[in-house]
Amino acid sequence: MDEMRNRAVIENVSPLVSGGLHALKLVKGETLSIKADVFADGHDVVNAWLFYKHKSERKWEKTPLEFIINDSWKVSFTPEKEGDYRFFIEAWVDYALNWQHELRRKVQGGQDVHVELLDGLQYLRPLEKLKGTEKKLVVQCKNLFEDKKMYDQALTLAQSKELELLFRKYPFQTFVTRTEEFKLWVDRKRAGFSAWYEFFPRSTGKTTRHGTLKDAANRLEYVKDLGFDVLYLPPIHPIGLKHRKGKNNTTKANKNDVGSPWAIGSKFGGHKDIHPDLGSVEDLRALVKKAGKMGVEIAMDFAIQCAPDHPYVKDHPQWFKWRPDGTVQYAENPPKKYQDILPINFECDDWENLWNELLSIPMYWIEQGVKIFRVDNPHTKPYRFWQWLIDKIHQKHPEVLFLSEAFTRPKVMHQLAKVGFTQSYTYFTWRTNKHELSEYINELVTESQHFFRPNFWPNTPDILPFELQQPNEASYLSRYFLAATLSSNYGMYGPVYENMVYQSVPGKEEYWNSEKYQIDNHNWEVNNKLKQVIKLVNQIRNEHPALQDTFNTRLCAIENEQIIAYFKRDIKADSNMLFAVNMDPYYKQSGWVEVPISDMGIQPDETYIVKDLITQSSYEWTGSWNYIELNPHGLPFHCFQIVK
Repeated sequence: MDEMRNRAVIENVSPLVSGGLHALKLVKGETLSIKADVFADGHDVVNAWLFYKHKSERKWEKTPLEFIINDSWKVSFTPEKEGDYRFFIEAWVDYALNWQHELRRKVQGGQDVHVELLDGLQYLRPLEKLKGTEKKLVVQCKNLFEDKKMYDQALTLAQSKELELLFRKYPFQTFVTRTEEFKLWVDRKRAGFSAWYEFFPRSTGKTTRHGTLKDAANRLEYVKDLGFDVLYLPPIHPIGLKHRKGKNNTTKANKNDVGSPWAIGSKFGGHKDIHPDLGSVEDLRALVKKAGKMGVEIAMDFAIQCAPDHPYVKDHPQWFKWRPDGTVQYAENPPKKYQDILPINFECDDWENLWNELLSIPMYWIEQGVKIFRVDNPHTKPYRFWQWLIDKIHQKHPEVLFLSEAFTRPKVMHQLAKVGFTQSYTYFTWRTNKHELSEYINELVTESQHFFRPNFWPNTPDILPFELQQPNEASYLSRYFLAATLSSNYGMYGPVYENMVYQSVPGKEEYWNSEKYQIDNHNWEVNNKLKQVIKLVNQIRNEHPALQDTFNTRLCAIENEQIIAYFKRDIKADSNMLFAVNMDPYYKQSGWVEVPISDMGIQPDETYIVKDLITQSSYEWTGSWNYIELNPHGLPFHCFQIVK
């Protein structure tokens, strides 16, 4: 019952995710800053320490909290390893510091403190085991405190900063209040900074024949030259024949139709097999190895769904919901219908065997060298399943990353992030005017930054936004630039994006002659302005640390509703970047932008240089407000480096 005598109170620990239920997220090298309210009854001195450790370590590291104001305290630490951490805070009434504090007050008040000096001996005894200069200080204090003739010298030493620092380094702890242990997950750097490129391997051949993984390997130079470091492949597994979709999602396929890669499974195998026309597992290993040598990682699609002729349907019928007429209800996401896909029943009686089998799928591909998975529609599967699966994988492979493809309600997307997904698709695709984009950015960098990592995509094979359904170069340039500079993680579906493929299904955000249902013969040799900008922006992202963080984004005021401006800063690298984008793809726009010069230590009357890293033009600016103009027929954006 000793805890009943604890006097210290610890409240409002932040940041936490769902009150500590889920883990905070960091990228290796980032610093976690923690705040808490710490206080006690009366006027006694309170002390507090943070304890933290990686799960592989036995010893807790510790560091003291620093008092701020009004019972608020703070502390920071930088984890050195990837993976699973725990941390907690301890606080107590520190009687040694309290003794020194009260002694100083009495001395200032002119009181005699002979007895107080003797009282301080109890706080020196725990320090008698110290060595070197620290032990010398303890012995000196003890001798002076006991010697009435050395009263003045004793007063000086008792009030000294040296003794206070010793008390702080080796705190006198009694009746300690301790919080629960909180969770922290530390990812490798690519979790926080990545550029994704998506293409269909079957469309990488030089003709309309079915491409192979070897053909995909031959396109790695193209991806690397553009500056991308993650190549995402849609499903590469056998595609079902039963209810196969034809071109443009027709429900009847002819004998030459190749079907949707997301209709996984046929007589050739399931989720642990490769489509025979694409090649072999050895070809995948070779692709992963070649990509790795080029600094590119291969991301695979993990889609938990089955074609009607998937081996699971025959071998494990208990994993599906059967209707009274002996059929399984195909997947639907109204108004979309997926007649070629059967959803799995996660609540079946044989759920444990089902879950273990599903876990074995990514585990198998991890063995082949794949460390990144884009997960298809995770919001249609139980959260507890994902938390279990990701935790199981991270126990053996903490380096594995998961991208959530969940275009759904905000709280659902957030929950997926909380249970373990590394990154998430976002609403960026549909945020097209300044107001809604500004509102969304503010939400991302404030409300969910400690667990939700956005990945901005201007297009996907599923989504051709209305804004891109026209051959307007400015629209493609501005949407790309916004994605690549607002978010440290972004992706694009190519080469249809850089080729500005814009033909759509009338009235829908879908590609006409969608590559999801057919093989395309792309023009890989195009060398337009958009492609050159993509290469240059990716280079700038790698060279300027301010662009390697999403949560440092700060919106800037500008007197034009057609221009969005934002500032990003990396303090450690002294990297300062200012961006302005014309949201009007047809007309020149201009305005006065407010630059946060005080953040950079620039004085109001001081001149500084802004250099556009795209055009290489430089300008001398003075003060906070400066004029810009953007012509969409040239470049619809500025990418300024601020040179103090």
